[in-house]
Amino acid sequence: MEPVIQIALDFVNLNRAIKVAEEAVAGGADWLEAGTPLIKSEGLDAVRELRRNFPDHTVIADMKTMDAGRVEVETAAKAGANIVGVLGVASDATIKECIEAADNYGFEIIVDMIGVKDTVSRAKQAEEFGANYIGIHTAIDEQMEGISPFEKLRQVAEAVSIPIAVAGGINSETAADAVKAGASIVVVGGAIIKAPDAKLATQNIKKAIETGEKIETIEFKRVTGDEIRNLFNQVSTANISDVMHRERELLDIHTIVPGVKMVGKAVTVRTSPGDWAKPVQAIDQAKEGDVIVVDAHGLGPAVWGEEATRSCIQRKLAGIVINGAIRDSREIRELGFPAFAKLTVPAAGEPRGWGQIGVNIELNGKEIHPGDWIVGDDDGVMVIPKEIAVEVANRAMHWKEKETREMKEIERGNTLGKLSELLRWEKR
Repeated sequence: MEPVIQIALDFVNLNRAIKVAEEAVAGGADWLEAGTPLIKSEGLDAVRELRRNFPDHTVIADMKTMDAGRVEVETAAKAGANIVGVLGVASDATIKECIEAADNYGFEIIVDMIGVKDTVSRAKQAEEFGANYIGIHTAIDEQMEGISPFEKLRQVAEAVSIPIAVAGGINSETAADAVKAGASIVVVGGAIIKAPDAKLATQNIKKAIETGEKIETIEFKRVTGDEIRNLFNQVSTANISDVMHRERELLDIHTIVPGVKMVGKAVTVRTSPGDWAKPVQAIDQAKEGDVIVVDAHGLGPAVWGEEATRSCIQRKLAGIVINGAIRDSREIRELGFPAFAKLTVPAAGEPRGWGQIGVNIELNGKEIHPGDWIVGDDDGVMVIPKEIAVEVANRAMHWKEKETREMKEIERGNTLGKLSELLRWEKR
């Protein structure tokens, strides 16, 4: 089959889903998917509304059926779905029951390989059972770890002859690669439903598929390794706090230079109040892009000033965080160097040489290890443990993209209360 674009409407509010679907259809979307969050939130009315509003489009009900196959897929089909999804990790009996129901009622079945260990073998079995489509699906939570669906897609494309749908963080830069890897159905979620202009986003992805070209995008990318620095530079500490389940900032640590952004890996220093020897020595030990984090026990005199700041600039370091005192604040502001501290004082201490560099420290109850990521802006400083930094960076970008779309809807006349349907979601 010719490649088609399927829009995954993964909302929890039906009104927003229909609005985005209208924009996407105007941009050339072929298939419309009632995503699992939408179905769980709104029930099969989501499918009914898609069928009513878009009578000529293929509608997919992403039921992720695991049991009671006949009942679930029949009700979705009767609500207006042309294609219904069942999980590949479901039992053989459930998958076969879904396929038999589809044969009886005149709709089609896609078997979603999300969570399947041996994807190739299970895809071949699903084809033998009579499935119409195979879905290669990298879950959203896996995408946040930088996992791509393309290698599995290529393997399955060589093993089965039925059309394959691929989902998992696809955007205008990767849509053409999805087709080249063997996909007939390119499933796009965030890159369209979180775009400020869903019509334009759909047009770009459609053009990429038709021409085989990559169309550059700044957002809607998930990365690994040190590429996360770019994401941390794009998101705010508020975004990071949100995706870390409202994790708190470093308490009582405030910016000295408003309007600057700090992103880097921690070079940790423990010193005594006023002893600036180890903080200054850390400048020469740090690598380009690092952030020096000093625990001076929250007390003065100052362990940092203008000369240390100029040394950091010369070494291309990314910032300084001090649980203690800093001075020369006016000069540091003029230099525009990201500096955060608990106190500003005029008096400097002495270089006595006590303390350590590159050890675990604790700032106001939060443990910081060497190599943890430090992000600071006007709202404060967030610490991201290095073990989860990739996931947090990707989730924070995902959150920012979501909010960008919401702010565009507010600009068009909506309000946050109406957008969120707050009364509906109040805890009872």
